[in-house]
Amino acid sequence: MDTVFKFLFDFLGQFFGSLWSIITGLFGGIGSAFDFPAYINIINGYTTELGGLAWGIAILAIVLLIAVLGLIVWLVIVAVKKFIRSHRRRKDTDSLVKEVQALNKEVMRLNLEKDKILSMKVSQIGLNPNEIAELTGEEIEALNNGEEEPENGSRFYKLTEIDQLWADYVPPVYDNEITLPEFCERFRLFACSRLGLYYDIKLIRLFVASFASTRLIILQGISGTGKTSLAYAFGKFINNPSIIASVQPSWRDRTELFGYFNEFTKKFNETELLRAMYEASYNENIYAVILDEMNIARVEYYFAEMLSILEMPSRDEWVVDIIPNAWPTDPKHIKNGQLQIPPNMWYIGTANNDDSTFAITDKVYDRAMPINIDTKGVAFEAADTPPINISYKHFEDILNDAKAKYVVSEESLKKVGLLDDYVIEHFRIAFGNRIVKQLRDFVPAYVGTGGTEVDGLDYVLARKVFRKFESLNLSYIRDEIDGLCAYIDELFGEQNMNESKDYLRMLKKLV
Repeated sequence: MDTVFKFLFDFLGQFFGSLWSIITGLFGGIGSAFDFPAYINIINGYTTELGGLAWGIAILAIVLLIAVLGLIVWLVIVAVKKFIRSHRRRKDTDSLVKEVQALNKEVMRLNLEKDKILSMKVSQIGLNPNEIAELTGEEIEALNNGEEEPENGSRFYKLTEIDQLWADYVPPVYDNEITLPEFCERFRLFACSRLGLYYDIKLIRLFVASFASTRLIILQGISGTGKTSLAYAFGKFINNPSIIASVQPSWRDRTELFGYFNEFTKKFNETELLRAMYEASYNENIYAVILDEMNIARVEYYFAEMLSILEMPSRDEWVVDIIPNAWPTDPKHIKNGQLQIPPNMWYIGTANNDDSTFAITDKVYDRAMPINIDTKGVAFEAADTPPINISYKHFEDILNDAKAKYVVSEESLKKVGLLDDYVIEHFRIAFGNRIVKQLRDFVPAYVGTGGTEVDGLDYVLARKVFRKFESLNLSYIRDEIDGLCAYIDELFGEQNMNESKDYLRMLKKLV
């Protein structure tokens, strides 16, 4: 047994002895490095032996040694300070974390308390717990403020008011003898004499003829050329001011046009457009709705339902769902939660093409009639011209009379067909039946306003067909454009179709 203890003493003693030698050596070395009396004794021992140059070297060595020792002391002090600062920061961080955790617990407690109060209020109006998660901040605030379902009264304040105001409506004496050319000329003179707006007669004819082909008219071009003013002047001329709906970038769905039902206030938030649509159902006036800056949001989002409804061949199908259920107190003309789209209303959008707007898609363009306004009107003198009272039925009658009287000739339709084949062959673009139908409606109406058939064809082809070239790679088709212009000259004559040829040459310059 003694042998084992002796072995362990020798074996482990070797390790711990070495470790002790390291520790004593380390501290001994530090003590020797800072043993200043020893340095003084060494200097004293060599004072008699050192000469002039030797003393210079010795003094330099002494200074360097003092600098090194001072640097070591400075590094130790800096390390100690950093350690203390780090330790304090860690303590502060731990303290903040604990404080945040305590605040989170308090927020959770308050939220639970609020949810209990909200659940009590929701249960009073008949909602189930799953519907609470779908509440908006505005609706929750309404609950917290104690708003309750109204027991009496209509949920459509503006529409019910219209029922009362128009109950005893007596229609005005309409000027139902006015002709289509006279309508255009008087509109132009009215805009000049009463509003100080100057428009070329061709632009007025294009604008009026567009009412015959579609319910959506798009006035586009550079800013400041009078797009909104033209639609505004039209409302003033027909003695029924246009309804201006200023489109906002946030518009994404149909609620921006019609409004929405608030489940908590039990009221329908009615828009000005809905009010105008409902009012239009009471009379035969012409209504113009201006969708100002319509492409500052995506048209195919907020106007998609209207585009589909207005495409229906029968006006009996022009119905929009306003509310999912019916109340006895609903307005008279809202039946089963639905409203008939009035036949006396047209929609006029104004569009700028710049970096702040969205491109209008083919889906929208194909269903609309675009009118470009790229130049300012030239001032002229006009005699004072008053507005007119015209019913939408007479307005449609004179447009339909023009369609019947100035039917597009078979020769022109044949040329359009040949041009269509050429465009398909060389550009891989075709236009569908919708554009052909609009052409058959627009061109006769344009002739009825005082224009010519070839100019009407020219405008439709330029704005409805050749416009589609913008979606192509222009660098690949630039060489084909001259051939297309030559073919147009061959079909219609060099003196005609200038709008289409100018537009095609403009596209060529863009390459």
